[in-house]
Amino acid sequence: MAVYGVFLAYAVVSAVLAGGEDKVWAIWAACGYAAALLIMWRARGQAVALLVSVAVAVVAPLLWLSVAYPLEAGMFVIDRSATLLIHHGSPYLPAAQVHSWLSYNPYLPVMTVFGLLSAAGLRGLAGNPGIWLALGTVVPLAAAFWIARPHRHCLSCRRDALQATAIAVVSPVIGLNLAVITTDPPVLAFMLLALALSVPAEMKAAAAACSGAALGVACDLKSTAWLAVPVMAAMFGARDGVRAAVRFTMAAVITTVVLTVALAPATVVKLEAAEALVQNSVLFPLGLTHHRTPAGSLLPGHVLTGTGTAGHVVSVGLLLAAGLAIAISLVIRPPRDVSAAGLRLAAGLALMFLLGPDVRFGYFIYPIGLLGWLALTQPRLGVWKAGPVDGKGA
Repeated sequence: MAVYGVFLAYAVVSAVLAGGEDKVWAIWAACGYAAALLIMWRARGQAVALLVSVAVAVVAPLLWLSVAYPLEAGMFVIDRSATLLIHHGSPYLPAAQVHSWLSYNPYLPVMTVFGLLSAAGLRGLAGNPGIWLALGTVVPLAAAFWIARPHRHCLSCRRDALQATAIAVVSPVIGLNLAVITTDPPVLAFMLLALALSVPAEMKAAAAACSGAALGVACDLKSTAWLAVPVMAAMFGARDGVRAAVRFTMAAVITTVVLTVALAPATVVKLEAAEALVQNSVLFPLGLTHHRTPAGSLLPGHVLTGTGTAGHVVSVGLLLAAGLAIAISLVIRPPRDVSAAGLRLAAGLALMFLLGPDVRFGYFIYPIGLLGWLALTQPRLGVWKAGPVDGKGA
């Protein structure tokens, strides 16, 4: 009830201060959170309260905004990228066809999957990329919570995993992004799944490979997941040895390459297509292209960039310095368990978002989501730590 009280307070403030689609979500969410609180207070029914809150605070505004509002710029880009993939073998426009910031596709090839049904001619909700983005978030997120339970066959653990998934989905951190349809939730979900799969097991080789494969999917959705590769590799190396780290890294790299070849084959055989991939997914997010995103924020890196060329250079330099500092920390004091890796990753992402040249507040879904997942699974994470467990305690 305390958690839902915080959610309700956030939704009420957003309903008063926000505008556009965020305001629509906030009104729906405030009603959903209030109804859930009332049910928990009067009937003590947590399951019913969770279902009501998910339905009213996430599903209802998602469907409402999908029907009543035009596609967001990001969804338009995904639709176009899927059409380009079908006809040209690459989801990216070459430099000669870029005429505005909307011509860029800052996403990586796997993101194109969410627009394939629309590009194939399916209309309505079934062809809306936002609906598939939501499903592509909930499924790996539920798997991340399920795997995080060491005794997954007991009824209480299954109930806890479902409850944790519902709380995560309905929270403003993920629920807002699902309802207004942004591209970050599935990336976060696969990063969390990679962390969950990295739990020590009897088959450590399989754990490292599966974790790397899950992270490879995230890395081929959006470049914001790339920092997780060195952080988790350092964890595997410190906890399970160099072989485990290499196995994890190879699985992540191979998965990313295979998915790129499958979903952007032209980038492998055509130099122009490969250059378009770099320009769209690397240079554009860094603000190093002729056309730049009009999205603004008050984050330090963006403010510096707004002062001119010198400020932009300083922002990129600070971003590189932050990356170097994170790399040094991984060498000097690598994380040795899942909890430490999650905290290091959250801190690193927060630092990079603060200093990056063209970053929105919405990117903080990643560090906040990581911390939330750790909080919901923390009682279980103690058994993930390296070292023997004896009868005197962990």
